[in-house]
Amino acid sequence: CMVGIFPIVYYSVLLGLGLPVNILTVVALFRLATRTKKSSYWYLLALTTSDILSQVFIIFVGFILQTAILAREVPSAFVHTVNVLEFTANHASIWVTVLMTVDRYVALCHPLRYRAISYPQRARRIIFIIFSLALATGIPFYWWLDAWRDADPPTALDKVLKWVHCTTIYFLPCSIFLATNSIIICRLKRQRCSGRAGRPHLSKTTALLLAVTTVFIVLWAPRTIVMICHLYVASVKRDWRMHLALDIANMVAMLNTTLNFFLYCFVSHTFRRTVGEVLR
Repeated sequence: CMVGIFPIVYYSVLLGLGLPVNILTVVALFRLATRTKKSSYWYLLALTTSDILSQVFIIFVGFILQTAILAREVPSAFVHTVNVLEFTANHASIWVTVLMTVDRYVALCHPLRYRAISYPQRARRIIFIIFSLALATGIPFYWWLDAWRDADPPTALDKVLKWVHCTTIYFLPCSIFLATNSIIICRLKRQRCSGRAGRPHLSKTTALLLAVTTVFIVLWAPRTIVMICHLYVASVKRDWRMHLALDIANMVAMLNTTLNFFLYCFVSHTFRRTVGEVLR
């Protein structure tokens, strides 16, 4: 590793901080979801659950255990199986966020339709479908060639998988985020200009959604850029600058699995109060 022991310390702190706060978030959101019967809380609960899975499979199993402790001296089947679990957790986290974005869009732009189609049982079914699709889309990455060991130049299969990866986890979700968030912001501006104030809980949920999607776009951009540069500019294995860039980009991206708790606390008084109840 180009930055020495720092990633081990960083990921250990991230896991030691992120896992407890995410478990606390799950308990608080489950209370809110069962108490209020709002679909939005079930989506936030699913997002936090997928963040926990990402921390377990990507940070703990993939980096701390497989890379730092075992030094990659593990059976090939184990490595490839971990790849599937990592990508499954990653896809679930991102596409649950997409689901939240679409849910807010329908709530604000088609409120009458939203009242008819949004209820907890439906939300739970959709979440189950998202996690099932995440597993299905994670299976092809069993054949993912680790960027640290890629051949130079990359194989055709490697190029296909990395472009599918970048499209699935960044370009397509970000396009949906930007389109729906732009419509939502324009809709809120028109409501404000016409003097029709929206309901408070909608405003807070929308603010939370905008914060979550913005943080994702910012934190995952470096990793996506480095992955494309790795394919067409230089190999991580042969160029120390690309190696260093990927180390840093991965650390920045994984920060996203811990920040949502603090965003929820900052935006939502209801969430803060529920966390206080859980702690007491």
